[in-house]
Amino acid sequence: MARRKSLHYWLVVLIFAFADCLWPASPANLRLGIIGTDSTHAVEFTRILNDESAPDHVMGARIVAAYRGGNPAFPLSRDRIGAITAKLIQRWHIPFVARIHDLCSRVDGILLLSVDPEDRETEFESAAACHKPIFVDKPLAPTLQEAQRLVQFAGIHHVEWFSSSAMRFVIPQTSGKEVVGAEVWGPGALGSTYPLDLSWYGIHSIEALYAIMGPGVRSVARIHSGSADVITAVWRDGRVGVVNLLRPDFEFGSAIFQSDGHSQVQQNIPIRYAPLLNAVVAFMRGGAVPVTSQETLEIFAFMEAAQRSMRHNGTPEQVVVIKVK
Repeated sequence: MARRKSLHYWLVVLIFAFADCLWPASPANLRLGIIGTDSTHAVEFTRILNDESAPDHVMGARIVAAYRGGNPAFPLSRDRIGAITAKLIQRWHIPFVARIHDLCSRVDGILLLSVDPEDRETEFESAAACHKPIFVDKPLAPTLQEAQRLVQFAGIHHVEWFSSSAMRFVIPQTSGKEVVGAEVWGPGALGSTYPLDLSWYGIHSIEALYAIMGPGVRSVARIHSGSADVITAVWRDGRVGVVNLLRPDFEFGSAIFQSDGHSQVQQNIPIRYAPLLNAVVAFMRGGAVPVTSQETLEIFAFMEAAQRSMRHNGTPEQVVVIKVK
C-alpha cells in the first residue's frame, strides 16, 4: 500500500510538471512556491491568495507550485502531509516539483512552511539558491543557535527573508500613544517535540507582545504549572510585559497600557492570515522587511531564557542576543 501511494504521488508530480497553465499568473501577480505541504498553512495561504471570491482574498500573488517535503519521523508531519498534499492537488490544482531547486525557474518568491523546524536550515539553504525572497513560517529554527546560523547564512549570501507569526499582524495597536506596558494571553499548548517548547504555540503570543512593545527585552521569568505558563519580561527601559499561556485552550487577547493613563483591552482576537500575507506580498514586491532578523533572534533568545527560567523555578534569566551580521 505504501509503495502504491508513493507511485501515485510521483505520477501526480509528473502529470503536473508542465501544468503551470492551469493557474496562469497575470502580470500583476507574483508567482509564489511552497516548501512543505505538511502544514495546514499551505492550504489556507493558497485559498487566500488563489481564490478571488474569498472574503479575505489577498491580491498580488498566487501559489503556482509546491515542493512536498515532510519528515516521516516527525508525527505532526507524517500524519498530515498526505491529506494536505491531496487537497492542494485536487482542490487547487497546484503543480508539485521533485526538488526545491525545481521551484527556482517557476516562482518569484518562496513560502517555507514545513512544520518540522529541524528541516529549516537545510530547506532554507536550498531555497536561497533560487535567489528569490523567502518567507519562513514560525518557528524559524529549532534552537537559538540554529536560528543564528540561518541568519548568518542569509547575510553571507544576501538572502532577502523574514519570519513571523500571523498574530503579529492582527494584534491591536495603540493609535500613536506611548506604550508603558502590556499583557497578552492565548493558548498554551507546548511543543513536546520542539527543543524550545514555546516555539510551537507560545510564540504566537510572544510575537504579539513584541508587536506591541517592540524589541529590547533585558530579562524574563517564567512560572509553569499544568494549566498555564506566565512569563514576565522586563525591557531595558524598565517597561514590563506579561505573556499568559493557558491550557488546554484559550482565546487570544491583549491589554495595552498607555502613558496617558488609559488602556486598550481586546478579547477573543482571531488568528487571521490575510494581514500576514499582505505583508508577505508587499515585502516580496520590494518593500521593507516587516520583522528584522535581529528582532527574530531576540524572540528566540527570549524563549530560550524563559525555558531556563522554568528549569530554575521562575528565577529571572537574562535575554542575551548575539548580533549576527
